[in-house]
Amino acid sequence: MKSKPLSAILLDMNDRRPAARRTGRPGKRQAITEAARGVFGRDGYTRASVDTIAVEANVSKRTIYNHFADKEELFLTVAVEGADAVTEAIWVLMERHLWNVTDLERDLIAFNLDRARTITEFPDHFALVRTIHQEVTRLPEKVLERWLAHGPPSAHRRLAPYLQKIADRGLLALDDAEKAANVLNMLTINDILTRSFHGAIPLPDDETNEIITDGVRAFLRLYAKE
Repeated sequence: MKSKPLSAILLDMNDRRPAARRTGRPGKRQAITEAARGVFGRDGYTRASVDTIAVEANVSKRTIYNHFADKEELFLTVAVEGADAVTEAIWVLMERHLWNVTDLERDLIAFNLDRARTITEFPDHFALVRTIHQEVTRLPEKVLERWLAHGPPSAHRRLAPYLQKIADRGLLALDDAEKAANVLNMLTINDILTRSFHGAIPLPDDETNEIITDGVRAFLRLYAKE
């Protein structure tokens, strides 16, 4: 299937997803969300100010409030849009590598290596992820609820249908595809996110390759059909 570069998907998502108070020009809204993503990722939720975001977006504070009710809504918007953009990028990779598997170990490794590269493709989003982890006790409850539905905590639900399709071909032995997907995530991408502090300190390629390869092989020892 034909796919866009992963780095272009985040911009596309900004254009497609409506805001609750969208009354100005789309270009202004995109400038605001891009600036907000950078400011929240750099300064955190508590310290970030709408004034700073306005300066970095080159818009007035009033313009921001024409699009977003308050800082909470703006943070929620950029967090969810960023998560959805990364999700769409990973969906492209799942379609590419897992829809028609020919060599299970090789294809799972290739998928997870490409998936790990999304961490560097979306640096502002993963900086925002670090903010969520650092300030989890200070974030509004509805932000956390939406994050759990859209962000990495729900990644196993998106991967599960692909693993089930592979199992239906007799290549995996699964009792619960979601649990199996969670195991694969923990052995591969979650390990990389933990060791790299969600992209703050990128891992060397050889270390990433080793984590992914060892993780996939451990997963197959658990789930590969005899």
